[in-house]
Amino acid sequence: MMRRDHRFHAVAFEENLNLKEIAPHFPEAKLSAHDMRISMDPLGETFIFAFGAVVFHEVDLDRRDADLARLHRARPGLTTQVVREEYTVREDASVAHIGFADDGMLVVDRVTPGRTNVIALTVAQSAAMEYYERIVDSLFARTSTLVERLERHGTVAMRVRPLHRFIGEAVATRAGVLEVLHLLDKPDAAWEDPAMSDIYDDLRAEFDLSDRYSALESKLRSIQESLELVLDVVRDRRLVLLEATIVFLILFEIMLTLTRAFD
Repeated sequence: MMRRDHRFHAVAFEENLNLKEIAPHFPEAKLSAHDMRISMDPLGETFIFAFGAVVFHEVDLDRRDADLARLHRARPGLTTQVVREEYTVREDASVAHIGFADDGMLVVDRVTPGRTNVIALTVAQSAAMEYYERIVDSLFARTSTLVERLERHGTVAMRVRPLHRFIGEAVATRAGVLEVLHLLDKPDAAWEDPAMSDIYDDLRAEFDLSDRYSALESKLRSIQESLELVLDVVRDRRLVLLEATIVFLILFEIMLTLTRAFD
């Protein structure tokens, strides 16, 4: 009876990866539109995804570090603070149906190259989502600080440029989230094998990908709406200041005119 645990280790970066640009540094890899796949003898694979995640399947620590070092040489400037995630899938030829064991581990009857790709993609998405969750939580906290100041004092700082940069950061983050997570659509490989479709659906539910994506979208919308409100308040203050300045200049001109008339 064949029974084996397959371990997947994911590393997610903030930046996306241009696979064609880094491909010369991985001449042994098979390149597709969305990922690169590096097979090793006798076992083990490395997947590099365009949305900035790397997944190792049955790869020892030394080889993982070596591949990540190659990636940093191929793509200078990658973030050093990354998200790491691990997941184990059990292969058991005796199981009749794909599903989860009592310990929460996904159990499949066999692990094929196509199924490995689907599992690696889902683990990579989960790691990438966690990275964006941390970024969005930080943006949300900073936005809350601005809103609390507005609530306490009824006003905000007059400077607009930092606020513009903050809004740009929030918009860029939202675009990055959408670019990464549109891949939540079922991959083409899942349509070729009903079992792969079940694996993908089970793992997506296990990682709560849909709910986490909805939560991210909700937070990003809230951040954007709050920043727009704060920006409107700043613009109103600047407009009032401009109007007061104009009134002051008019009064000053009238005083000068009267002074000259009496002289």
